Amino acid sequence: MKKPNLLFFGIDSLTAQRMSTFGYERLTTPHIDELAAEGVSFKNCFSPSIPTPPGYSALFTGRDCFGTDIVTLRLENGIPDDVPTMAEILNGEGYNTTCVGFQNEVARGFQNYIDYEGWAGNVQDRAPKAERLNAVAIPELKRLAGEDKPFLLFLRHMDPHSPYLPPRPFERIFYDGDEFDPNNKSLDEVMTFKPFCDYFASWFPERCTDDKYIEAQYDGAIAYMDACIKNILTTLDSLGIRDETIVVITSDHGETLNQHDCHFDHHGLYECTLRVPMILRWPGVIPEGWQFDDFIQQKDLLPTLLELMGIEKGIKFDGRTLSPIWTDSPAENREHRAQETEFYITECTWMRKHGWRTPEWKLIRALEPDFHFKPPVELYNLINDPEELNNVAESEPGVVALLTERMEAHIKRREADVGRKNPMFRNENWNSKGHYFTSSEEAYNSMHIGDSGAAAKLQRKNDE
Repeated sequence: MKKPNLLFFGIDSLTAQRMSTFGYERLTTPHIDELAAEGVSFKNCFSPSIPTPPGYSALFTGRDCFGTDIVTLRLENGIPDDVPTMAEILNGEGYNTTCVGFQNEVARGFQNYIDYEGWAGNVQDRAPKAERLNAVAIPELKRLAGEDKPFLLFLRHMDPHSPYLPPRPFERIFYDGDEFDPNNKSLDEVMTFKPFCDYFASWFPERCTDDKYIEAQYDGAIAYMDACIKNILTTLDSLGIRDETIVVITSDHGETLNQHDCHFDHHGLYECTLRVPMILRWPGVIPEGWQFDDFIQQKDLLPTLLELMGIEKGIKFDGRTLSPIWTDSPAENREHRAQETEFYITECTWMRKHGWRTPEWKLIRALEPDFHFKPPVELYNLINDPEELNNVAESEPGVVALLTERMEAHIKRREADVGRKNPMFRNENWNSKGHYFTSSEEAYNSMHIGDSGAAAKLQRKNDE
């Protein structure tokens, strides 16, 4: 019996918090909502290690950051050779494998790599990123469907990644204000933040003053991409392989808009950056229309897919299969399920921090001074303060101590498991400066994105 195909949408910088699929007030994802209604979705899926390389490496290997040995944006090494990737496993099972838009060490093992322009654009002409992807992805989908083999087609969408430049009319479907109002000061702090201001000036409209306009561009980019994803799903249907294909929609990490002083980027260990979508559809196998609040992580995807495909390789994953979640009725008691309700979190993009998240608490500890001049220890009560606005580290020293102890015990245990030191402690050149920062002033004056062209070059360099 032919194994199922896998159509894998990896959407860069998509936070679940801005998707109507998960309750966002704006209708940003109507077509993804339809897909979710035909399968299962998860409200509490986490990307525990930020940014892109650790996120995708977890999705492609079923391992945590200790298992992949990847935590940074600027890669100095790839996934260990003894850790098989999704593409390598499926190659061995007779699959044709194609990756669109991601030529990076963490996407190791695909038979075919196809590139497209996921960056270029300007505020006048906008950036039809998803249409550019469709122009190469749809012909490849048709080619793969014509072969007498199952396939893996991975698509890396870039629309929610800055610069947010959705084509017209999507740039105004969620905004009807005056983005040039001289009395609006909401972008003043953003445009005086030295590390990023040149980058923002290269794609924000000149004289723009309203941060809500920029946020609407992010939402519009999601809605535009959602419409283009529908094009691909329509092609899947027209090829007659809908019922033979598992569809996955997820993200490498979320996005921080004008929140937490992180300014339209994906750094910071706050919920907007950690929470990502996870949606799976396989008609007749995965039930329809169930949304779960179970805690899951990116590392759970690969073991789940292999189980669905009937592939048993004897691989020891750090993640778990998710199928027990939907094999029981949603009304049944699910306490027996092995949820990982507290876990280690890391970021190594523009700041180097780690922490520990539980259902009630979020601890963030800086491993060196950061360029936002934030305190070295942050603690948030996620029940009383879900937006993480009130740092209670000083008033709750006992909680800080307890969570720190749990985090350090986890680190020690995982270091012993993999036989190497925590990668958060071994990447001295994470910032491309060759040394750790000793002060926030040094970090602030050293870190700089430049214009959007420079940002694209940094991305391409990381993809090589």
